[in-house]
Amino acid sequence: MIYRILFVLILLLGMNQEVFSQREFKMQEGDTTYVMKRYVFMLLNEGPKRDHDSITAVKIQEGHMNHLNAMAKTGKLAIAGPFQNGGKYRGILIFDVDSISEAIRLESADPAILSGRLEMEAIYWWAAKGSKLP
Repeated sequence: MIYRILFVLILLLGMNQEVFSQREFKMQEGDTTYVMKRYVFMLLNEGPKRDHDSITAVKIQEGHMNHLNAMAKTGKLAIAGPFQNGGKYRGILIFDVDSISEAIRLESADPAILSGRLEMEAIYWWAAKGSKLP
């Protein structure tokens, strides 16, 4: 499995920029054809404003969860979850959208972002189309 991941990374690094402008491409490995798809990986970090009282913090968290669930229902948010003992790193979001700017626009409406409790950073991430956690 690690060799497959390394192979994909080496393949991606060797590709020209034209391929990266597309969201999907096919990759042959022996008898298997993989369809690679580009997603947006978003890291949620602690924001600069974490001094909310407990009642406000609970309301923000409730709004945050409602926001994530609403995005998941549209299919634009593929997976999300918090880190355990992540320090300043609070969680991840994987978006199935065309661009980083679209993911940022969607997550910008999150009450946790709006309140300053969380900040976001996003990069493109490639995975085999249809990948899922066991």
